[in-house]
Amino acid sequence: MAPPEEELQDMTGGIVHMGAMGLLVSVAAPVLVLATRERVPWRRVPAPPAAVLPGFVVLHGIVTIVPAHWHLPAPVDGLLHAVLLAGAVVFWLPVVGPRRPGEAARAVYLFLAGPSLDLAAIYLIIQGDSAGGLAMIVGMLPIGLAAMAVTWRWITEEERHAW
Repeated sequence: MAPPEEELQDMTGGIVHMGAMGLLVSVAAPVLVLATRERVPWRRVPAPPAAVLPGFVVLHGIVTIVPAHWHLPAPVDGLLHAVLLAGAVVFWLPVVGPRRPGEAARAVYLFLAGPSLDLAAIYLIIQGDSAGGLAMIVGMLPIGLAAMAVTWRWITEEERHAW
């Protein structure tokens, strides 16, 4: 059994890691798309929401769960995070990219994404890493905020067209 200081340090590191993964998906990826919209031809990247969402949920689950069960070398772990960021960028294209569906479709997409992406964190909680799983859920909260913002925009746009 590890000394209490090592256990606390491992737990803290896990919390920070899982929270950072959540923020990578929910904040860094959309900011990256928005910041590079003028320079990167995002229009050429096919991102149909019906295919992107389930694909990214699976990718996110793999990148979250595999390192929880196996200690990976740093280069492999870094590669997984790079793949996660690339997948997250594609995930956000239907929301903030140049070829995005209407407000209603974007709202539904985000409201489906939030709980779907939290499934990996719930798995971690069930496996005993409640602090890491909860940190990931908290890190993913901006997806819910984005869903509310898109819904609000959709409602106000509909209201404006009704008058």
